Amino acid sequence: MGKPKFSRKKFETPSHPWQESRIKEENELIQKYGLKNKREVWKAHTKLRNYRGQARSLLAKIVAEDPQAKKESQQLLLHLTRYNILPPNSTLDDVLALEDESILSRRLQTLVYLKGFASTPKQARQLISHGHISIDDSRVTVPGYLVTKNEESNISYIQSSPLNDAMHPARPKTDYKSKIPIRKDDTDKKPVVDKVKPETTKKEVTKDEKKPSVEKTDDKKQEQKSEGKPKEEKEHVKTGEVKKEQTQEKPKDEDNPKLEKTDEKKQDRPKEEPKKKEETVENKEEVKTDESKKEQKQEENKKEEKNDEKKEGN
Repeated sequence: MGKPKFSRKKFETPSHPWQESRIKEENELIQKYGLKNKREVWKAHTKLRNYRGQARSLLAKIVAEDPQAKKESQQLLLHLTRYNILPPNSTLDDVLALEDESILSRRLQTLVYLKGFASTPKQARQLISHGHISIDDSRVTVPGYLVTKNEESNISYIQSSPLNDAMHPARPKTDYKSKIPIRKDDTDKKPVVDKVKPETTKKEVTKDEKKPSVEKTDDKKQEQKSEGKPKEEKEHVKTGEVKKEQTQEKPKDEDNPKLEKTDEKKQDRPKEEPKKKEETVENKEEVKTDESKKEQKQEENKKEEKNDEKKEGN
């Protein structure tokens, strides 16, 4: 039986600790329903597993026409309809199609959030654990409490809770019945309409402001054009004068006989230049022959010295 202080586990852990798909599904459920840890997911999963296992065994017994199996199947279906997990007139096949979310949606924490007593699932958990929520005027402090179909309509704030005040800042700003956001601060006040200034005055002012700027730009363009014209005319005048001077200078060159003599001298000069070149080439050849002779003499002297050294050595 065990010690009453240490109760048995109400859940079964997964068979393998590292399964990527299972871990992702569990994390999504924790975020969606505002759960504390994965134990709450495993509790819902074990409860669903018990329901489905019981339905499988009953289906096998009903085939054998066991009268006790029919009673047990009816009891199971009434139990699930009482907790609003299954709709009325459902069968054992519907039990096998259930998922973990069908049980997590019947927890007190999720119903407090869905009914509008809290703005988030985590806030709903906090309000329940702090003792602000009651069912049938009795305080419930267990977030994982499974709510029946009859108790669902009796969920409310406890009478001693300050959250009964509609102006309390912790209360959500939504009406859970209509599911339309309502700000109670703005209901008493009249709607204020902002006065819109006419746009015609702005347009007139902008036009008047833009006119002088346009006039200034036009004046500047005219000044630039007026300044540019005389410059161009002066340049044309200068080029015309230069051309006239060139035409006047050409006939003067034809009349001067001195210039013709100088041209003839220039033509005669290049004839004398090749002679100088020939002389320079001859001088270079003479210098080369002298150098080659000197080198031959030096080589002969070296050979004689070597022969003398060999004779002395012998």
